[in-house]
Amino acid sequence: MYTSLLKTVNKRYFPQKFLFAPEWIILGVNNVCNLHCKMCDVGTKTMETNFAQNLVGTHPINMPLELIQKTIDQMAAYYPKSKLGYAFTEPLVYPHLEVSLQYAKSKQIKTSITTNALTLKQKASTLINGGLDSLFISLDGPQDIHNEIRGHKKSFQKAVEGIEEVLNLRPELPISVFCVITEWNIGYLKEFADFFKNYPLTQLGFMHTNFTPQYVADTHNELWANIYPATASNVEEVNIENFDLELLLKEINEIKNNNYPFPITFSPEIMSKEKLNEFYHKPEKIIGKMCNDIFTNIMIKSDGSVIPAHGRCYNLTLGNLYDTSLKKIWNSKVLNKFRSDLKNNDGLLPACSRCCSAF
Repeated sequence: MYTSLLKTVNKRYFPQKFLFAPEWIILGVNNVCNLHCKMCDVGTKTMETNFAQNLVGTHPINMPLELIQKTIDQMAAYYPKSKLGYAFTEPLVYPHLEVSLQYAKSKQIKTSITTNALTLKQKASTLINGGLDSLFISLDGPQDIHNEIRGHKKSFQKAVEGIEEVLNLRPELPISVFCVITEWNIGYLKEFADFFKNYPLTQLGFMHTNFTPQYVADTHNELWANIYPATASNVEEVNIENFDLELLLKEINEIKNNNYPFPITFSPEIMSKEKLNEFYHKPEKIIGKMCNDIFTNIMIKSDGSVIPAHGRCYNLTLGNLYDTSLKKIWNSKVLNKFRSDLKNNDGLLPACSRCCSAF
């Protein structure tokens, strides 16, 4: 409690000199994905956006094992309680997955993986042998809906087979499932939640679509293009006008009023048609209060360069782990200025308006 209070004071009054350790070090272990998601710039091959560049814009394709080991060594030295998150672009196809997990385990660093689970059944023993601490799985609805969104006719079935294999090998491994709300799965969200009632999930989370329309990026760039340039993001195949918000609100209420054996969350929590309309049709309006992740996360790309928070953030280089220590990067002048600039602008910049870090 006392530490939490001090962190809050530090963020609010002295963001330019943050004194606490990161909670997460996020890894972009590779620059490839084995699915083609309709709501993702990588899946739609919209490669000029910040989001796509953060995920697949660096070389080599696979992060060298030596770089992960260096990251883990520095975490053990400076931030032993921080967690290591394998998140981008698809960690299960990363060739050094098992050995790097084992190395983190040997250094007592907690690990998690975020995956589309297409190859989870084949890689289940790799995760268990590597000593993985938690698993986050991204799915987009019941079978036919998910497969259509992901562009693979058996991706849902393979993911479920993978979940069952992991549970068979290690029933106590924490598994959470997250679903992005899109125009294609509204009307099927409760069916999706009901499907998992008999699975021992740690959490089921629904995330309202993260998106940046071009006009929001343009407004942002009038003020910030020279320091934190923004681009449109995740709107190539998404049509916000197709979101049935009345049906979405009905499903949210149905899910909220049902009993599930695991917690169910929505990010952000929206419980009225008015607020849903504001979120989706007025993206220029800031909803969140401040970016949470710039005080908790940094992301390391495959070339060793580091950006704030994670793949959805501005493509702002804080340093490179090949020539700068993790500790110096976490306290770098660039990151501290970014924290300060956000604080001085009420916690968020215009292009942050629909980023998940704001909620």
